[in-house]
Amino acid sequence: MNDSQLPISKVASTGTEKRAISYASTIFNLFDSVLTTKQPADRVIANYFREHKKHGSKDRRVIRESLFGLFRWWGWIQQLGSHKQEDIFFSMLASSAQLENHPWVDIRDAWLAFSQQSDVLPTLPTPLSESVIDKLATFQQFSKIPTATIEQLLPDWFWQHCVIESDIEKQLLVQAMSTRPPIWARAQQASRKAVLQKLSQDNIEACGSEFFDDTINLGHNSINLNQVAAYTEGYLEIQDLASQVIGQICAPQANSQWWDACSGAGGKSLQLLSLMQQTGIKGNIIASDIRTHALNELLKRAKRAHFKRISIAAWKSELLPVTANAFEGVLVDAPCSCNGTWRRNPDMRWIDDVSAIEEKPELQLDILQRSAAAVKVGGELVYATCSLSEIENQSVVNAFLKNNAHFELEHLTHPFTRESTTMLTVWPQQANTDGMFVVKMRRQR
Repeated sequence: MNDSQLPISKVASTGTEKRAISYASTIFNLFDSVLTTKQPADRVIANYFREHKKHGSKDRRVIRESLFGLFRWWGWIQQLGSHKQEDIFFSMLASSAQLENHPWVDIRDAWLAFSQQSDVLPTLPTPLSESVIDKLATFQQFSKIPTATIEQLLPDWFWQHCVIESDIEKQLLVQAMSTRPPIWARAQQASRKAVLQKLSQDNIEACGSEFFDDTINLGHNSINLNQVAAYTEGYLEIQDLASQVIGQICAPQANSQWWDACSGAGGKSLQLLSLMQQTGIKGNIIASDIRTHALNELLKRAKRAHFKRISIAAWKSELLPVTANAFEGVLVDAPCSCNGTWRRNPDMRWIDDVSAIEEKPELQLDILQRSAAAVKVGGELVYATCSLSEIENQSVVNAFLKNNAHFELEHLTHPFTRESTTMLTVWPQQANTDGMFVVKMRRQR
């Protein structure tokens, strides 16, 4: 964390005001550090809590949720002025707390009083409607900025690459992007019913999903997974529902060999093998990545899940790390701008810029082209990103198909809308998930 400090001149006259000032100082340091260093907020705050163990669970919650709230509503509250000015930063904290419906109303009101905008306090409804339109009206009233719009909650460069014609669809997307999705997970090595029972024994509320038989919704509560038996014993794996769509689209067949060409820490590799084992299929997964630490993490997760049919083959050069023409299925979950995950990482929409999107397609196409060489005749090539931008998705696939006529798009059924399509986009508002894109191609010759 950097050494920037908020110059606070306010004097506390109550215990609540003292806590409000202390929180504000800490949150400012974290917030300014993220903006200055461009480091992810979850990493910055994790490092802070690791170094400052004095905070109890309530303090940690106030600090963490206030920090992420600032980023979630930054498109509006940055219009209040410079966050480095004391009165304005207190106003930003109060605005964010109100928009987020945070339960620490006493702290919010102290922030509001310190911001010299206490005259608007009687007009603030508690709790505020979850509608982003209602929240916009409240912010306009609070801030006296009538020009604020819902589009401002996402950066201009996002809208340049994610063109949505319908105002209703745009509103639904912003509504989703302004809320946190639940923690999604999968059951593996056991039925969902058995895993739900095991979670219940640890007093963890969870439920299934209508879409996939192994999906589990863990809600929004913070959970220490290392104290959850279902997780430590390998029966539960955290994976967003949109991400789970990818493995379901892959649908690995009997005794098939799959290559996860950009595996990262292996969430989809584990899912592919889990899907095979659900039907008694015995196949194998090879996982590759350029990052050794990610592959090591995959091996740890596979060991926890008692999976023995996953092996690794790191990318060490431009040459294929696996045998060409050898796989029934190849998954390319390509590096991308990750704007589909902005619900969980609202800071990234403000610390990234348009280059996060525009610099990726050339790399994505190159990886897809190289990885396609591993698909045997009749096999499947699946391309996926956690991006919603066309140039990372449809444009990359079309460029690949133009130069690889021996691959053809497969028709897919969208698991949430049931529409038939060849290029499937999971929008966050469709099933309370992240955003994701996926296509499946088959090698014809």
